[in-house]
This record gives sequence, structure tokens and C-alpha cells, in this order.
Amino acid sequence: MLITCPECELKISDKALACPHCGYPIKGENKPRIRKTNKRMRLPNGFGQISQLKGNNLRKPFRAMVTVGKGADGKPICKLLKPDAYFETYNEAYAALVNYNRSPYDLDSEITLKELYEKWSTEYFKDLHPESTLIYKRAWKFCSSIENMLVKDIRARHIKGCMKNGVAMLKPDVETVTTARHQTEIKTLFNLMLDYALEYELVDKNYARTFSVESKIMREKNAIKQEHIPFSEDEIAALWDNVYKIEYIDILLIQCYSGWRPQELGLIKLDSVDLENWKFIGGMKTQAGENREVPIHSRIRPLVAKRYEEAKEIGSSYLFNETSPRRLKKSFKISYHRYLARFNNIVETLDLNPDHRPHDGRKHFITAAKKAKVDEYAIKYIVGHEISDITEKIYTKREFSWLCEEIEKIK
Repeated sequence: MLITCPECELKISDKALACPHCGYPIKGENKPRIRKTNKRMRLPNGFGQISQLKGNNLRKPFRAMVTVGKGADGKPICKLLKPDAYFETYNEAYAALVNYNRSPYDLDSEITLKELYEKWSTEYFKDLHPESTLIYKRAWKFCSSIENMLVKDIRARHIKGCMKNGVAMLKPDVETVTTARHQTEIKTLFNLMLDYALEYELVDKNYARTFSVESKIMREKNAIKQEHIPFSEDEIAALWDNVYKIEYIDILLIQCYSGWRPQELGLIKLDSVDLENWKFIGGMKTQAGENREVPIHSRIRPLVAKRYEEAKEIGSSYLFNETSPRRLKKSFKISYHRYLARFNNIVETLDLNPDHRPHDGRKHFITAAKKAKVDEYAIKYIVGHEISDITEKIYTKREFSWLCEEIEKIK
């Protein structure tokens, strides 16, 4: 005789101990059957995929894949998670996908040069001082003609085209053709960007490294380079005679008595200036040059104090600021290019040696320090040069007062 199963409502024999369809117990205690399920929640769109591979002998049966884009049919394109795509448990695979999605490190092979620059610069610039990134930002401006090309299609001829024929809008409505310096900077930029692309398997070869900068370009670049020269006694006297008569002479004199690089001058923070102990802290470029304490020479203390008060009045966080209303733009901060323009004006107005360049104040300080017989290591500490002597670098403790005594030897 057939009866109806109270669970699945299918017909079964009245003599059955349990329903052959669903397993519901017919005789004995009528306990409902608890069904077990291994169904997991669906992963979010674009999150990735986790698959369990068939096979009894697989030690890591769970495979994780990441979504890198969509095909022409709109379906997601997935690649194996790197560096490890196989896991012993589902939870391990899921945790790996979570970590990946916090900071995706796999890039789409269809990425454009512009997208590559944005991703590369975000990573590479993190470890650089802001002033050190300017060379790459300037070089990138000459690459606009190929910025929308796919990275995988970039060849040596495209890079050379930017180097030889690239133009950049450095100022409104002004196009500047690349110089020898610009050409070498563009080559360096592509070397680094395509190294990054090669690391992430976006290209099979770094075509920027398949050729060298032409020797005539290097000769032109080297010809532009000039040896830094110190200021003569007459030139220093002329600078002192015209303090506050010509813009930025005070900053140049401060450089001549402290040895800062031009870029470093504009980056000295106001809270890093101690007028009580007469020192300022700053520096860049090398580990030895960063955050170094430099004594403020007695001759330039009034100049530094005046700049300090001016910065407080205008609410700037930097010691040296642009204060000319007719030239003041969006910020008070002194950039290298602003300093260069004022420096050239000083040289021209006072009829100084026309070969002088902004780094010559640093050269003058080191020359004057050696002439005054300032201790060699004191000079290196002040200007931020690396000290190779182990005894001095590791085992000698120098007091700041010692640097103050040494720098005052300069007259």
C-alpha cells in the first residue's frame, strides 16, 4: 500500500522505514531531517574567483583568480593570483583575495602609457623628496604624443620620437622643444617606467634599454655643465652692500654662510629654525644630507631673524618665502625656478661673473671653510656629505657646539 511522505509528499511504501526520496523517517520517532549544505556566499563583482579543483591527491585544491578586465562579450577576464594561486582551504584563498583587493598589484595588459605613468609614479615617488620628482614630471610633459598608446605597443622608435621631437607646454601658449638635458631625462623616465611594466609582465622587453643616448647628445649635455665657482671677495662685498636693495640677496648670503643647496633653502620649515640656539634643520638628496643641523653663522643671524618674522606675519610654514606682490601667485613657497630667476637678476644687476649658478653659494661656503681651516668633518656634517671614516662616523661623538665653533672660523 502506498502512502504520502509527510516531508516530500511523494508516494512511498507503508512498510518503508524511511522515505527513499528524501530520507524522512516513517516509523519510529518523527524527527525532521537536517540537510547539510556547503554552499558559500557569492563573491562580489570584480572581487575574484575561488574554485575547488577535482582530485583526491591535491594538497592545495582551492584556486584563487583575480579579475583583470572584461572581454568583448562583457564576461570577466581572470588571471591566477600572484605569487600564490593555490591554497589548502577556502578560507586561505579568500583571505589572499581580500589582501589583493586592498591594494591590487596585478595590472591590465591593455594599460595605456598614461595609466602606466600614473601607477608607476604613485609607487616610485613615495620614496623620493618632492623636489626630486620634478625631473620626471618635466620629462613626462614631452611624452604627450604617445600617452594614449598601449604600453605593450611601445617600441624604441616611439621613445626616440619623444626625445627628438617632443614638445611640452611648460607655460601657457608656449611650446618648448627638448634640449640635450631633456632628452636624457626622457630616456631615464622610460627606463624606469618600462622596468616597472616588465616586472608586472605588461611587456616582454624594456625597449628603452635597447639603445643608448647618442654620443653627440651626451657631449652637448656635458658642454652645458659648468664647474661651480665660488664668489670672489669683491663679489661678496657687493652682495653685502646691496642687501635688501635687490631681491633675494639676503638668501644668497645665507647660502654662502651655511652651504645649503638651492632646493634645500626653499624647504626649510619655520618650526625647524631655532633662533635661541641659532641653528636650522633641513636637507635632502642623500641620507647624510637629510635633517641635518646647521649652525647659523653670526654674520647672517640678522638676515635669518628678519626672514623668520616675515614668515610668521604672512602665516607661512617655510622660512624663505616669495613676498613680492607683483610676482606672488598661489603660494609663498620658493621653488628652484623662482630662486634661479632672482639669482640671475642679482648676477646681471651687480655685474658679477656671468658663469655663476645657484649652486655656487654652496661651493663658496665649502671653499671659504677650507680656506679658514674649518675641520674637514665639520664641513661634511654641515653640508651633508657622506663620511666614510668608520672611527669618525661610528665611534666619535660630536657636539653641536663644536660645529658652531668651527663655522665661526669663516669671516
